[in-house]
Amino acid sequence: MAENGTTAPQPETAAQPAPVKMQILGQFIRDMSFENILAQKGLKIEGRPAISVQVALDAKKRDEANQFEVATKVKVESKTESGDQTLFILELDYAGIFLIENVPDEQMHPFLMIECPRMLFPFLRRVTHDITRDGGFPPLNLDNIDFVQLYRQDMQRRAAAQQAAAPVN
Repeated sequence: MAENGTTAPQPETAAQPAPVKMQILGQFIRDMSFENILAQKGLKIEGRPAISVQVALDAKKRDEANQFEVATKVKVESKTESGDQTLFILELDYAGIFLIENVPDEQMHPFLMIECPRMLFPFLRRVTHDITRDGGFPPLNLDNIDFVQLYRQDMQRRAAAQQAAAPVN
């Protein structure tokens, strides 16, 4: 403070970038299929079923400014312990519409493929839980998904595909 009780002027600092803004505008089941093969074929289940989970991500720009649609696609397949009979198949395409501002262009793709699915995951997990329970099976609680690792694996797969497609001199 200056002697007369006023605040001394502060030196100008470099302009701070605007903070990232992310808002979920909506979320929904874009597509879902649950096939209860156990009930259809009258199979008996013995032991613990083997469960496999496959995850795929998709993102696209919407016509509205700064809006994106991000989808997490999950395929869950449950088989008998021996693996010779399928008990159920759940395919779920769960999407969200996001308003995203102040993310640099070079960081937008990882942001869409990591942060947005991370925000949707608890809801996708709940739907999976409810559908398997309502389908007559013990409720399935999906383990957490490491979206960073999933993103890295996808980038490695894409790089390998580009390298394989590149012409050889």
